[in-house]
Amino acid sequence: MFGWGGCVEMGATAAGTYGRLRILPMPASRVINPVRGMPFRWSFNPYRGCAHACRYCYARRTHEFLGYDAGDDFDRIILAKLDAPRRLRAELARPTWRRELVAVGTATDPYQPPEGRLRLTRRSLAVFLAHRTPISLVTKSTLVVRDRDLLAELCRQAPGTMVWMTVTTLDRTLARSVEPGAPPPAQRLRAVRMLAQAGVRVGVMVAPILPGLTDDAAGLAALLRAAREAGAVDVHASPLRLCEGAREVYLAWLRRRAPWLGPRYQDLYRGGDRVDETVRRRLETTMHRLEQEAGFTRPPSGAGSTGDGQTSFGW
Repeated sequence: MFGWGGCVEMGATAAGTYGRLRILPMPASRVINPVRGMPFRWSFNPYRGCAHACRYCYARRTHEFLGYDAGDDFDRIILAKLDAPRRLRAELARPTWRRELVAVGTATDPYQPPEGRLRLTRRSLAVFLAHRTPISLVTKSTLVVRDRDLLAELCRQAPGTMVWMTVTTLDRTLARSVEPGAPPPAQRLRAVRMLAQAGVRVGVMVAPILPGLTDDAAGLAALLRAAREAGAVDVHASPLRLCEGAREVYLAWLRRRAPWLGPRYQDLYRGGDRVDETVRRRLETTMHRLEQEAGFTRPPSGAGSTGDGQTSFGW
């Protein structure tokens, strides 16, 4: 027992120990959950916790709601909703369901290592397809290419479906340090190419942008060019958010990796978990320019121009 009410360890045939991970079953009364304050209304997460162990992950705090800590527990204790495909089928079959877009992977990566054996995400994709419900799926895992057949069919039968591959940097060493459990950037971009070639609508999520580490315009321009060359049809970027749970883990990592950036972070996040609005607007403006230069034709997000010709984001 690991502290979550009603949670017991799985038998070896279902999951149990998976390398350094402990996989536990998680009962769920519902699997399609309403969301507020986001550009989507519904979310679906077949797992909780994440083996990718990204230092900055905003979802770390959600593990505390289940009785675990936001640090090592989040990385190593993975809760699996073993009944998710069946419950999903029942929820999508309700007469009131209107085939609205469902965001997959908002609090966990749906393709983290245990998925290779449990196949909860793949079986759920088949359910979404059967009910022609569009999804927006976010992952860092190359395992997503296993399901390119279902994802391509979803793109055809459920307009609006899209897969987002998160690539925070092209720097393999930095990626390995800040996202220790995730595949290297080059492998993620290869997965983007494979998805695109299979007919999957795929974009690259350049998020979060880390102040002082991944925010130089030259590096971001190279990343956007690589994304475009791999077949991404869209990109999205956002600055680091230091919410509770992630803040402690990320800043502890930063003190080891780049202690000289401490004062800058204190200044940037003195108002809370988000950077100053001026900085965010400058980021949006600069990213829009870089996207245009890389060949992405998405309309501007509405950010105003700084008018100063800056090629950095003013961190």
